[in-house]
Amino acid sequence: MGRNREHGYDVTVRWTGDTGEGTSGYRAYARDHEVTVPGKPTMILGSADPAFVGDPDRWNPEELLVASLAQCHMLSYLALCSLKRVVVTGYEDAAQGTMRETPGGGGAFHEVVLNPVVTVAEESMVEAATALHEEAHRICFIANSVNFPVHHAPTIRVAS
Repeated sequence: MGRNREHGYDVTVRWTGDTGEGTSGYRAYARDHEVTVPGKPTMILGSADPAFVGDPDRWNPEELLVASLAQCHMLSYLALCSLKRVVVTGYEDAAQGTMRETPGGGGAFHEVVLNPVVTVAEESMVEAATALHEEAHRICFIANSVNFPVHHAPTIRVAS
């Protein structure tokens, strides 16, 4: 099943924040940028986190990293549920990431916690639905690519 295959991902990030002075000073430029992928009709409008002079109305890289982890877990989980005959009728995750700054201007993520709330079709599916989060975490491409812990605290509900 697709083992040992390689996949490429082409993304263009274009800075749009030159206010006429370039990077002549730390506050002289905007952090605004566009993220595009060939063939996709929508671009993501990005900036820095507001803590780093960014536009709060635009996505920042930290939010996109947390979103990528939440998306990957969800997609892995839904695939596993479909294979194990666990019928999911709703899924929402209010994921949270924590990044710590370090002296000298750097920093790193400390952890991400996924909080998926999953609705399944029947009570008999709750146990399997809960257990499949571990396997989804184990096979998630993005979680396997980061060097910090990604925890999950799922809630399973039964459709009424």
